[in-house]
This record gives sequence, C-alpha cells and structure tokens, in this order.
Amino acid sequence: MAKVFVSHRKSDADKARLLAQALQAAGHDVWFDEWEIEPGTSIVGLIDQGLEQSQYVIVCYSGDGVGSPWMSREWMSTLARQLSGHNVKILPARLTGALAPPAILADIRYADLVANWDRGLAELLRAIR
Repeated sequence: MAKVFVSHRKSDADKARLLAQALQAAGHDVWFDEWEIEPGTSIVGLIDQGLEQSQYVIVCYSGDGVGSPWMSREWMSTLARQLSGHNVKILPARLTGALAPPAILADIRYADLVANWDRGLAELLRAIR
C-alpha cells in the first residue's frame, strides 16, 4: 500500500489521529507525528524523512488555519517537490471548521471530512493508490 504523511496543526491532533488510524486500518503506511517523534530524536530530521518517503501528503485544513510554521513548511516543501517532478501528491482535507485553502492550493479539490466524515474518508482512500 501507499506511504501517507498526515500534516495537521496540534490543535487538530485528535481528529487528525482518527484520520491517520482510518488510513492505517485501510492498509496504508501512515506517518503521523505522535507515532514517529520520540524524545531525543530530531524533529526536523524525522519530518524531512517522512515527507521524502511519502507518496501522498494529506494537508488537514481547519478553523485554526494551515499557517503554523511546521505545517506550512510541510505542504510548501511537498508542493516544491511535486513541481520539481517528484512523484508526490497533495491531498487537502477539510478536518474542522470552515477555512479556504491557501491561494496556491485553491485549485486542488479537497476531501470534506466536516460535511460527511465517511464520504470524505472514502474520497481520500480512492485518491490514494
């Protein structure tokens, strides 16, 4: 199955964890910060490794935004890799609240986990091959 990186804000960790667990239950290899980053390890190094190895990066949008320093670096570096010809796909997902995506990602259709969790999850799973 696919390697999937779940990018989210700390304030959305509970819902993002549910998403990561659902993706894992579907058989995917999921990179989720709480599962990967242990005390004494390099946060930047592990995030970089997780992004580099992932075929899909799910960018979880929320009412709290996507502008946190960590999250911004994750999706922007993935977009740069994608534009440089790497085989990586950004999958936006509305996780909580009502938030428009950043202008540079506005043309990418997102999975709406707020309006209907099951349908949004099914859409993400179909997009992940």
